[in-house]
Amino acid sequence: MKMRTCAVAGMFYPRDPSHLEQLLEKFFSGTRVEGAPLGIVSPHAGYVYSGQVAAHAFGTIEPGFSGTFVVIGPSHRGYISCVSAVPWETPLGVIDTDTEFVESLDMETDELSQRDEHSLEVQMPLIKYRFPRARIAPIMMGQQDYASAIRLAEKIGAAVKRTKRDIRIVASSDFSHYVSDQKAKSDDLYAIEPLATLDTVEFYRRIDERRVTACGYGPVTAMVTACKGLGAKTAKLIRYATSGDVTGDTREVVGYAAITVI
Repeated sequence: MKMRTCAVAGMFYPRDPSHLEQLLEKFFSGTRVEGAPLGIVSPHAGYVYSGQVAAHAFGTIEPGFSGTFVVIGPSHRGYISCVSAVPWETPLGVIDTDTEFVESLDMETDELSQRDEHSLEVQMPLIKYRFPRARIAPIMMGQQDYASAIRLAEKIGAAVKRTKRDIRIVASSDFSHYVSDQKAKSDDLYAIEPLATLDTVEFYRRIDERRVTACGYGPVTAMVTACKGLGAKTAKLIRYATSGDVTGDTREVVGYAAITVI
């Protein structure tokens, strides 16, 4: 059986299962379920930097959820948008892919392009730990222009109608990269603000206006738009932090946000 094996275990998160479980238990201990989110934004840096923020995003979802996580991550290597149809390995066990849902997305399947991409992989141990019965539908997003994000959202909505799956959508994204802590917080919060009313057009405009170096603005927009089609009305910033909060170095930081869409 083919499987997407771990590529960044031991780098972005612990390879040792007991160490990983202890770390995730610590991260999730301070989280709480909030409403019934249809989608979340979760960062994808090393767990030492962004794991706590990611846990706050996933922690808003009821831990008994056993449906399908549609995980959308940006391609950091410039590959085209594609899906994965094989199970994904994590140090905590294998996560099954919802192959029927993946096929219903009507997108190219490309396992090779996804082999080393961390934006998706970093989310998987969080899902396996918190939602052991859930399945996944991994989508790697290449083109992140607005039209591409809307098309992807439409594909997700159509797949939900065809399969009648209970889904939660995860947009994997970090925000500002390698700017001062003050600038990261100012620019990121400015860009995130219009998402409260699910205004993705204004979100894109502000990203462009401030030249915010968010790496997953396309996945965020696709997730918000798909959730809006499923009945979502609002989004809420749950937690924001930067790498400087961990390292103490505020000169060049990366921004991380946990956002829910309900």
